[in-house]
Amino acid sequence: MDENTPTIDPQRTALLVMDYQTGIVGRIADADELLARMRAAIELARERGMTVGYVRVALTDEERDAVPDRNKTFAALAGLGSAMRVDAPETAVHDAVAPAPGDIVVRKQRVGPFSTTDLAEQLAARGIDTLVLGGISTSGVVLSTVRQAADADYRLYVLSDATADADPEVHQVLVTKVFPRQAWVITTDELAELLPA
Repeated sequence: MDENTPTIDPQRTALLVMDYQTGIVGRIADADELLARMRAAIELARERGMTVGYVRVALTDEERDAVPDRNKTFAALAGLGSAMRVDAPETAVHDAVAPAPGDIVVRKQRVGPFSTTDLAEQLAARGIDTLVLGGISTSGVVLSTVRQAADADYRLYVLSDATADADPEVHQVLVTKVFPRQAWVITTDELAELLPA
């Protein structure tokens, strides 16, 4: 974090916890540490008056059947069958970072959180113009969200240590070379410094 990183207005900011699902968290090597950092960020966000939002990916049978073969990523996910179903244990938000009453919760059908959900409308209804992002994976939901949200004129922060990818090298390139063009990249500890006490 540099001295030019703007402070965060908690009333206009949402922490998005993205794809922290039981079946996805298990693919990350340091999952326990990652969950602990995200849980700390969620607790801080709630304490300081931020909105907390959750994004998860899961498909109904009809949605799975409607995925075209030309969609490389989701054709492969649709092929996982029941593991990607809406009610499958693997698609639930991990218990360690579970939503609380009043949180935003959306279920998406593609990589990014905006195109198949009402997330933008829910954020607008709460006056949110700033997003703090954490998710799995860096090269999937986080990258898609940074691109889409930047184009929608949100102020963006990426929590580098509450974001993970199965490929650590890809994670490093994204958080050090790609994301800083459109977002401030900070750690969960630095989040506390940017929020008023």
